[in-house]
Amino acid sequence: MSLDSHTLYLIATMVAAMLGAMLLFFGGQENNPALKWWGTAYLLGAASVALWTLAGHLLNDMLSLAIGAVGFIACGMIWNAARVFHGRKPNLPGLVLGAIAWIGAATLLDPAAAALRVTIGAAIVALYAVLTAMELWSERRRTLKRRWPAIVVPVLHGFVLMLPILIGDFLLAPGEKFAGSLWATVFSIELVLYAIGTVFVIFMLVSERTVTAHKNAASMDPLTQMLNRRGFAEACGRVIEREATAGRPVTVMIFDIDHFKSINDRFGHPAGDEILKLFSAVIVNNLRISDLSGRIGGEEFAALLPCSLEEGVIVAERVREAFEASGIVCEDGAVDTTVSIGVAGGPAGTELEVLLAAADTALYQAKRGGRNRVEAAEELPLSLEKWRRTTAGLPAHARARPVVA
Repeated sequence: MSLDSHTLYLIATMVAAMLGAMLLFFGGQENNPALKWWGTAYLLGAASVALWTLAGHLLNDMLSLAIGAVGFIACGMIWNAARVFHGRKPNLPGLVLGAIAWIGAATLLDPAAAALRVTIGAAIVALYAVLTAMELWSERRRTLKRRWPAIVVPVLHGFVLMLPILIGDFLLAPGEKFAGSLWATVFSIELVLYAIGTVFVIFMLVSERTVTAHKNAASMDPLTQMLNRRGFAEACGRVIEREATAGRPVTVMIFDIDHFKSINDRFGHPAGDEILKLFSAVIVNNLRISDLSGRIGGEEFAALLPCSLEEGVIVAERVREAFEASGIVCEDGAVDTTVSIGVAGGPAGTELEVLLAAADTALYQAKRGGRNRVEAAEELPLSLEKWRRTTAGLPAHARARPVVA
C-alpha cells in the first residue's frame, strides 16, 4: 500500500496546529512562558508546512525562501522553549541563525541542486533537535530515568532527518526527485509522530515540575525556606541509609533559640520571625553542602551531619558563636541572639529517632546548665520504647525529654 506524502504532510500540519493551539491555551492558563514558546513554534511550523505543501508550486523563489525560513525559526523556537522552561534566557541569535543559513545556502546553490538543499535543510533541523536534547540533558540530575523520553524524542527526530546524508542519497534512483521518494514518505510519517511525541514530552516535563513543586511545598517551611519536620525526617532517612551502607557514623544536633518567647513579647512577632530567618541563615552558612538542616518546631531547628560526634560538636560550637555574634539591635534595644544546642552521634545505621532522642536530652542539659552552650549526649537510649514508658509518668513539660540509659 503506497502512502501519499502530501496527504501525510497535511495530516502533520493539522496535528501540529491543533497541538500548538492547545499549548498556547495552557500556557496562558498557567502563565507558563515555555508553553507559549512551544505553542507558537508549532503554529509557525504548521503554517510553513501547509503553505509549502498546498501552494509550493505556485510561489516564487523569494516567497519559498521566506516560508522555509519561518519553518527553521519554528525549530529554533522549540530549542529556545527548552531553555526558557529551565529558567534560561532565550538565545535570539541562535533562533534566527538556522533561517539565515538556509536562505544563504538556497541563494548560493545551483537551482538544480535540489537534493543538496534538502540535505542542508535536514541538517539544520537536526542540529536544532540535538540542541534541544542537550538542553534537556543538562537538566537530567536526579530525574534522568523519568526524563529519558525528553532526550530520546528530539535525538530520534534529528537522526531521521539526517537519513538523506547517511543513506538517502545512495538509494535515490537516477533522476528521481526527493519529493517523490521513499524518504519523503518517511519524513512525513516522522513529522506526525514527532509532533505528538514532543507534546507528550512537554506535558510530562510540566507535570513533573508541578508534582515537584507541590512535594517541595509540603516538605518546606515557608518562613525560613528550610526543610520542615516531615521533609527533614525523609531526607535524613535517605542519608542515614547511605552512610550505613558505607559504614560511616552520623551525628544529629538540635538547636533551640534561647528566650525566644521574650523576644516575641518585647519586640513583636515580626521581629521574632526575622530572628528565625537569621538563625536559619547562620545554620546553612556554617554547615557543609552535604549536611541536612531543618526547622522542626517553633524555635527549634535540627541538623544531621555524616560525621563523628566530635566533629559534630565542633560544628555546633561554630554555629553557636556565629549566632551570638550577630549583634541584632532594634529600636527597643539589643536582641539576645544565643542558642542552646544538643548533639548526639551514633554508629552506622543508628535510627534518626534514637539520635533525636539523645540530642534532645543533651539540649535539655544545655538549657539547665545556663543556656548559650553546646552539650553532647554521653550515650544513646538503649530502647526508645523504654524511654516512652519512662516519660509516660512524667509531668507534661518533661515528657519531651528522653532518658539516657
